[in-house]
Amino acid sequence: MFHLYPSRIVDELRDKLHRLRPDYAKLVVVYGECGMTGKLDSLLEEVGASRLRGPHCYEMYAGAERFEEIAEARPGTFFLTDWLVRNFDRAVIKGLGLDREPELKSMVFGNYEALLFLRQVPNPRLAVKAREIAEYLGLPLEISDVGLGELEDRLAELIDA
Repeated sequence: MFHLYPSRIVDELRDKLHRLRPDYAKLVVVYGECGMTGKLDSLLEEVGASRLRGPHCYEMYAGAERFEEIAEARPGTFFLTDWLVRNFDRAVIKGLGLDREPELKSMVFGNYEALLFLRQVPNPRLAVKAREIAEYLGLPLEISDVGLGELEDRLAELIDA
């Protein structure tokens, strides 16, 4: 849920990282920049921890090169992950107040042109839910099976360093 409020990520991590620091030689945070405007990197420097390379999970799952291609060719793409498909109602509809103020939907999603589900696990139930989300948003859906994309390699780089 913190992805809707990036400043909470830093606040939550600050306490946890400071508590963990004395007990671990290496602390690795599995977040990208995620819209935290450098605050996460400042915290990580403060406690001597590191994070996954990359701006956000969409880029990690799609892969840097492919994400850049998509962003360049289709800048109006809204991305879904397994987590976001599972939690769309709670995180997006309720989280953004679209259930209480449905007219906000066009304000929030009006400029999107496509929906790309970066699917980690080929789960048929998630595909059905992604189609329901696409219908709700009025966007064409593409499903791309990406697995963990570059996330696993980036995590291994940090752990092995």
